[in-house]
Amino acid sequence: MRSVLIAAAVALAVAILLTPYLIRFFAKQGFGQEIRSDGPATHQAKRGTPTMGGVVILLAIWIGYLTAHLVAGDQLGAPTASALLVLALTTALGIVGFIDDFIKIRRQRNLGLSKTAKLLGQFLASVVFAVLALRFADSSGLTPASDNLSFVRDIAVLSFGAIGFVLFCYLLVSAWSNAVNLTDGLDGLAAGTSAMVLGTYVVISFWQFRNSCLLTTAAGCYQVRDPLDIALVAAAGAAGCVGFLWWNAAPARIFMGDTGALALGGLVAGLSMVTRTELLLVVLGGVFVVEALSVALQVIVFRSTRRRLFRMAPFHHHFELAGWAETTVIIRFWLLAAICCALGLGIFYSEWLGAASGL
Repeated sequence: MRSVLIAAAVALAVAILLTPYLIRFFAKQGFGQEIRSDGPATHQAKRGTPTMGGVVILLAIWIGYLTAHLVAGDQLGAPTASALLVLALTTALGIVGFIDDFIKIRRQRNLGLSKTAKLLGQFLASVVFAVLALRFADSSGLTPASDNLSFVRDIAVLSFGAIGFVLFCYLLVSAWSNAVNLTDGLDGLAAGTSAMVLGTYVVISFWQFRNSCLLTTAAGCYQVRDPLDIALVAAAGAAGCVGFLWWNAAPARIFMGDTGALALGGLVAGLSMVTRTELLLVVLGGVFVVEALSVALQVIVFRSTRRRLFRMAPFHHHFELAGWAETTVIIRFWLLAAICCALGLGIFYSEWLGAASGL
């Protein structure tokens, strides 16, 4: 537990203390956010706010994780394959997002990488992750991820096979990274929601560590390769988001941009695979799911009927155009995110109780 707290404390400090310097540097370089012309009129005042703040979240995660290993390495051992693969996936998607943000800034319009180029970047990152995640078996034969679909643990009868898992991983990574990106439309909305989901993964992965089949043979134990190291990554991610939120909360002084949004989407997707909770993430990340679905439904309904289902998609803009204050939308979506995380954690714990009691 000490190592988890160290990772979180260091990541929080890095995000809070480094972000002001990043704000000044990006402002000096003219790295300002471009605002979509068809968005709420109130958002035009945000034009020019420094963006690409996701850089500091990535730095906070890496520094928090590595510092925990330096300080508590005698207890933790060397960095594990599971954690390093998740961090690599997160960083790779952050790089894709950084390129997208940089193109937007250079062209001074809210269009960066083409959809094809962005999907290609997500494809390469997820394929490399998927292939490597099925390797690096430990002494008990566990690999960082498995080719079975999972809910709270692997569903043995639902196996993709190696090739199927690679395709599934791509769908999962692209879906979650785009969902977080769509949610990142109001000050602090994506950062706050991500912090809650990642904080829940700290609890889940630490619980898996305490009840690992490598430590106990009790009923309900978990077949997860590196749960404690995964908890470090989740803790650093959650704390990094909270530290960034200090400066990103309304009125935001910096935006995370696609750099942060794609990275955080890749982080939660990676955590779901290495903790064997892929379907549970649908519950935990319910706000992200609703935001992505609102865009899909808007497109389907408009193409079918030439009428709009919502005033504007993603869903949070619908409420803004209905007259809600931006802070009201943000806080209520945070409350929904907290409810989703609590519900998901309750499902996770109740499954363990049932498994431990043999029900």
